[in-house]
Amino acid sequence: MEIIISNSSGKPIYEQITDQIKGHILSGKLQAGDTLPSMRALAQDLKISVITTKRAYNDLEEEGFITTVARKGCFVSATEPSLLRENNLKTAEEHLQKAVDLAKQSGISLEEVQDIVKILYEGE
Repeated sequence: MEIIISNSSGKPIYEQITDQIKGHILSGKLQAGDTLPSMRALAQDLKISVITTKRAYNDLEEEGFITTVARKGCFVSATEPSLLRENNLKTAEEHLQKAVDLAKQSGISLEEVQDIVKILYEGE
């Protein structure tokens, strides 16, 4: 499992880890039952604090993406399709919000934005 940390990103490191692991799960690169690296091993690989990896894993567990089994490790949870859809919807909304903000700042009309989205969605 590859995780890339960017010090120039505006996101905290734990959030970068969380987002990338979610991405691996949602894309199918990580399947239900797959073992994640231990918090210590991941921290060593990324050269970060164990506290940071613990925060990321805790967030993933709270959201239902992973399960922690005492003395065995962390595993990818069997995720419900509705949870995956909801998470993807949330991510799409976040990206669209950024696009809308940029459009407003640039004086691009709602109709122009709708046209762009329609073209991109239909793959033309």
